[in-house]
Amino acid sequence: MTAATRRKHLKSLIDSGQTLIVPGAFDCVSAKLIEQANFPAVYTGSFATAASRLGQPDTGIATLEDLAGHAQNITEAVSVPVIADAEGGLNKAPNVWRTIEAFERAGVAAIHIEDHIAGKHTNFPRQLRSIKDMANIIKAAVDARTDPNFLIIARTDIAWVNDDPALAVERLNAYTLAGADLVFPAGLAPKRIKAVRDQIKGRVVMTNWQDASVKDEEDAGISIVIYYGFCLYAAYHGIEKALGAFNKNGNWNKISEITKSIEPFDKLISAEDFEARAKKFGLD
Repeated sequence: MTAATRRKHLKSLIDSGQTLIVPGAFDCVSAKLIEQANFPAVYTGSFATAASRLGQPDTGIATLEDLAGHAQNITEAVSVPVIADAEGGLNKAPNVWRTIEAFERAGVAAIHIEDHIAGKHTNFPRQLRSIKDMANIIKAAVDARTDPNFLIIARTDIAWVNDDPALAVERLNAYTLAGADLVFPAGLAPKRIKAVRDQIKGRVVMTNWQDASVKDEEDAGISIVIYYGFCLYAAYHGIEKALGAFNKNGNWNKISEITKSIEPFDKLISAEDFEARAKKFGLD
């Protein structure tokens, strides 16, 4: 699919009213596996980008070039729509066009922009933009896009600062009024979103929540659920376990999880396509 086609496809999936479960990829291989498992889209976030690309926690260290570049690699590896994390817009309102341009050029179908300024994923006090300033960012982002099917998701982190769903609803509705296609109440569990869902004017995105199931997310009326660290944590667990076994027994051939993965892995990355081209055109 072209970028334009993928954007239209994601929009049609959202319009269908179903809850889309979207696992997070940390690289092209994990993105391919998400697609292979028939999930409707792939997510790439700042958490996985900072960890996989820089080996660092997600504390605002990833730049526009890091995030958009990583998203482009993932987009080019799969044919399903890709949803990307644009942090707080990565520019002030007058220059947010540059952020939109970078992610549109990367081929992603949607981005989310948050009202968090600093303090995310740390024990330091969290700082948020005012509603007015965030609304201006959203207005600028909507104005900057060249494809109307490139979706802008507005995220509020107010629930992390003040655990009051009413304040989240106020911000979400202001961001919808500013032109956001979907809204993202971070820090609220599905049951709490469900309790105020009829007060939220836009379609809702959320991240997975501990002890919540897909059924809980569907019941809350969520359009997109981002399982942001799923593949990253799965890879961490699998690699740590395999390395420990190798260090213990000294024979990689005894680790069946590895030996049995060689052939399907080559198939996943389309090694046979290269072999066919080499046979057709030669190696010179």
